[in-house]
Amino acid sequence: MNANKRHTIFVRFRAQNPHPTTELVYTTPFELLIAVLLSAQATDVSVNKATKKLYAIANTPESIYALGIDGLIPYIQTIGLFRTKAKNVVETCRLLMSMHQSLVPRSREALEALPGVGRKTANVVLNTAFGEPTIAVDTHIFRVSNRTGLAPGKNVEIVEEKLIKFIPAEFKMDAHHWLILHGRYTCLARKPKCWNCMIADLCEFKQKTPLPESV
Repeated sequence: MNANKRHTIFVRFRAQNPHPTTELVYTTPFELLIAVLLSAQATDVSVNKATKKLYAIANTPESIYALGIDGLIPYIQTIGLFRTKAKNVVETCRLLMSMHQSLVPRSREALEALPGVGRKTANVVLNTAFGEPTIAVDTHIFRVSNRTGLAPGKNVEIVEEKLIKFIPAEFKMDAHHWLILHGRYTCLARKPKCWNCMIADLCEFKQKTPLPESV
């Protein structure tokens, strides 16, 4: 895909949604960090339902740590892998208190040192909470990048590297959210809604059988 196509794609994304953001509900960087930790292999909707109840009771490292693993589980047990996530969340709270004055660190190295926090989670926090032009390549972004030809790659590291390289600077801050939303609602895994896609004429994906508009 050439530079002009890439630029036009993001011009259209911006025109439709000038101020994209995460669909996770949060009010502080800490709430965002915990929500992202809980969102692995879970939907944002399910996480929001859980955190709505949790944050009404505990929304700081101290208060969640005070709940402990057994106290936290009832709030998040509707989310997949809740036992492992509860352990990671409580330990993350302990480390934030002991090493970061209960504040979410703004460096990738410090974030990735927290249990359960990988590169993707760190990128989400850096981008959404702290305004860094990072791109967290999840399953949606990986699919959209490969399918459209925007930034094809065999693994998430290659796709992330290409996205950072190819996306024009003016769009990098919001590119993460545009691509996720496009993959979540239009460029679906099994039945992409090409008939309702704003970048269909720029996309390099060729369907063998056109999909009906009712799909």
